[in-house]
Amino acid sequence: MMDGFCGKGASMFSWEGVSEFVAVAEAESFTGAANKLRISTAQVSRQIGALEARLEVKLFYRTTRKVTITETGQIYYNHCRQVLDGLAEAERAISDLHQTPKGRLNLTAPVTYGENRIAPLVNDFVACYPDLEVNLKLTNQVVDLVAESYDLAIRLGELEDSTMMAKRLASRTHYVCASHDYLAAHGAPHTLSELEQHNCLQGTLGYWRFQEEGKPRHIRVKGNMRCNSGRSLVDAARKSIGIIQLPDYYVQTELQAGRLVAVLDSYRARDDGIWAIYPQNRHLSPKVRLLLDHLSQGLA
Repeated sequence: MMDGFCGKGASMFSWEGVSEFVAVAEAESFTGAANKLRISTAQVSRQIGALEARLEVKLFYRTTRKVTITETGQIYYNHCRQVLDGLAEAERAISDLHQTPKGRLNLTAPVTYGENRIAPLVNDFVACYPDLEVNLKLTNQVVDLVAESYDLAIRLGELEDSTMMAKRLASRTHYVCASHDYLAAHGAPHTLSELEQHNCLQGTLGYWRFQEEGKPRHIRVKGNMRCNSGRSLVDAARKSIGIIQLPDYYVQTELQAGRLVAVLDSYRARDDGIWAIYPQNRHLSPKVRLLLDHLSQGLA
């Protein structure tokens, strides 16, 4: 009983006639399928007949004027189409391993992070693959990748729900910091409530991100300066105007050099993501796939 089942099951996976069947289903014509496959109509007919005999089902209704797929045939077509697409995808993936990236590659990234981290890595990538033509647009505006024909975008922080694919490349840490002179004059805050007593220099959000007792917390802060440039806020903090909260790529050098001092580290928010997003295609071109790998390694 079991042997008979296995034998019949094995025959069900024969490829013979599958390509002809899919071609007829899509062309709705034996002649059209034959032209597409560059074989004779008689050969297509023989293969379909053999396939129907093997499956013991009728796949098409045939008349002198029209070929119509049956309900059973439609179910079989849906599965066969996926299998053929998977095979084509596998062949492209193998072929891509031996291809050199070339052609145009469009990507976008936020301005400061793009200047500091992304652009140098992209420059290294272009140096390795001179046949590429790269268009890197640095902007803090969220662009529509599909409408504006971008292959890739770098996004920071929490991602909104979208139909795009996303790959996490790295993480970023937010620091609250001030100069030695400011802290000497005003004291260092040790709790979140003490921020009310300080001149908190704000960016675009109007609140600062923290974590208290394991839970995220947003604090509305006040100060005599607001600016959408992180570099300008760093300069203001170095001149002892107030306290700032910014991601590591703005303040890391300042902290390491001792020009700024980190405070409220015990309340630091969890690190969030640096993401690459791209249109939801099952097959990535070699240039995009290799760039993703290059950015991931470089940012790690």
